[in-house]
Amino acid sequence: MLRQAYRAVGLTCICLYGSVTSVCAQYKLDSLQRLDEVVVTGKNRLKEVIPVQQLSGEQLQRLNTHSVADALRYFSGVQIKDYGGIGGLKTVNIRSMSTNHVGVFYDGIELGNAQNGQVDLGRFSLDNMESVTLYNGQKSQTFQPAKDFGSAGSIYLQSRTPQFEEGERYHVKATFKTGSFGVANPAILWEQKVSESLNTQLSAEYMYTTGRYKFSYRVKEGYDTTAIRRNGDVNAVRVEGGAFGRIHGGEWRAKGYLYRSERGYPGAVVRNKFSHEDRQWDTNTFAQGSFRKELSSFYSLLVNMKYAYDYLHYLADPKKDESLMYTNNHYYQHEAYLSVANRFSLLPFWDICLSADYQFNLLNADLTDFVYPRRHTALVAAATSFDFDRVKLQASLLGTFVHDNVASDTTAASNKMEWTPTAVASYRPFRNIDLNLRAFYKRIFRMPTLNDLYYTFIGNANLRPEYTNQYNVGATYSHTFNRPWLHRLEVQADVYYNEVEDKIVATPTSNFFRWTMINLGKVEIRGLDVALQADWQWGREFLLAGRLNYTYQRAQDFTDKADEFYGGQIPYIPWHSGSAVLNATYGKWEANYSFIYTGERYSSQANIPANYQLPWYTSDFSLARSMAMPRGDLKLTLEVNNLFNQQYEVVICYPMPGTNFKLIAQYTF
Repeated sequence: MLRQAYRAVGLTCICLYGSVTSVCAQYKLDSLQRLDEVVVTGKNRLKEVIPVQQLSGEQLQRLNTHSVADALRYFSGVQIKDYGGIGGLKTVNIRSMSTNHVGVFYDGIELGNAQNGQVDLGRFSLDNMESVTLYNGQKSQTFQPAKDFGSAGSIYLQSRTPQFEEGERYHVKATFKTGSFGVANPAILWEQKVSESLNTQLSAEYMYTTGRYKFSYRVKEGYDTTAIRRNGDVNAVRVEGGAFGRIHGGEWRAKGYLYRSERGYPGAVVRNKFSHEDRQWDTNTFAQGSFRKELSSFYSLLVNMKYAYDYLHYLADPKKDESLMYTNNHYYQHEAYLSVANRFSLLPFWDICLSADYQFNLLNADLTDFVYPRRHTALVAAATSFDFDRVKLQASLLGTFVHDNVASDTTAASNKMEWTPTAVASYRPFRNIDLNLRAFYKRIFRMPTLNDLYYTFIGNANLRPEYTNQYNVGATYSHTFNRPWLHRLEVQADVYYNEVEDKIVATPTSNFFRWTMINLGKVEIRGLDVALQADWQWGREFLLAGRLNYTYQRAQDFTDKADEFYGGQIPYIPWHSGSAVLNATYGKWEANYSFIYTGERYSSQANIPANYQLPWYTSDFSLARSMAMPRGDLKLTLEVNNLFNQQYEVVICYPMPGTNFKLIAQYTF
């Protein structure tokens, strides 16, 4: 955006804030000139070296989504596992490399789960979210904590940062959602300007749903029946507060977060069993802070810190459900984290960054023979970047050091020390054409989780880390048109090849409840991601925006050449998938249509007809109207999800909801 324009005799100067462009031209004029005012608008778009997809601002809020997991469905290369509606567990993997290879960062600091390595994205609402960004590999910057280099793919959740215009002291947004499944979902956001250099924020949300919905159930004998999904209720509250400060040459922020929930697990529908009675209680809290300062033109400092506590109570009572084995387990996790990152700007085009992180994890439980593991993790990263205008180069080396302690009568996993490199390159062949070619290589590993190593009956302390090699070649192209209808077009495409070595899998022993974890297998993933985005405009009031994503993946298991299913597609990875979003705005009216498609796939490593899963798709539609109120603005939205009542399962035996509705009232002032 053009922030300043100085007009005077003999001088015209334009400064573009937020970019590296500054143009200032000196003119000699013979006489006084009067220049008509010119308004310049535009989008400041950082050219990413690493493949990136982002939903932000109004674009994110317009989607018919309940949570972050729902929003990620609109990215290419992503597979969401949804275990049944609003109350079901929701996890994500990127480019078929499993959930444990995905780093999830909230306001720049990673969300952790040392117990099983999975972050339930269903508990993060979009009401307080400014943007959701997905990177393959890592972020396109080197000035970051060492942890940011440590994942095969990363999801960055950025909550709202208060912004105030001249004379504004506070903002309030109150939202209420209701609709199918007995949903009651009020939320409030309060932003307060304390001083010119300090803003605060408080966000709170309550969500209740019965989780009950009808679904069709088909059996092999050839008949269909209609049943009701039960035990999918959720009763949850989220509260978070933050402070945002500006200092000379830098900024700081602090945040506290609390999430508490009680939910039922609807379970799998198998052998005509439609009801389950197991329950789960969760408490997730953390406090984190970040400090960034440019101490000189040569040196910058970034410090992050966090403490997190997670409590989980799982109850399966055979008195309520005879098919259950009695389980009443309590888990307690503690995590402490500290990171220091340093940037040295040696030359205008050359930066060197050094980062060091330390993390401590503690897991307690009330299980028999539990080993009470403690994990110490240290990470160090050295990275460098070169920016030669049309050529950008980045390289990094990450060192990971892990040491585990367990109860005295148990053997801990051996210490781990791993070094993993990354190399990235980007080239813009033409100065006047916004075309960028890019490529990267990244090697990374994931440490076995505490469950993998030490969980009673299934742990294996001798497990090796799971390694991945990632290769990516791609291109991005964008163009802004001066035509009255097509305003902007942006296209990106990437071809990739991934290898997964020493894949960690669970296999059963003689007892169904006793499993063992082993290193087994090699997986090769070949894929193509394509994303297209376009903006149209007719006149001043009618705007149209479209987004299209497509993914092709061939993810093959090459574990054992003697295996009958050697080279088969790995479970739940479709060959073809994609999504489309269309948004139209006219005056105070807004309409949105979104479409998601997942192609044919198999539910098991055995690619046989019995495990074949049909393609599924859903269409969602919403209509919104904004109205000016005495002190603010009111927006009413009607959503219709699964418009054509598609009966489908993301995970076999976990039926998803049919057509459902939601009404949203949002008041801001």
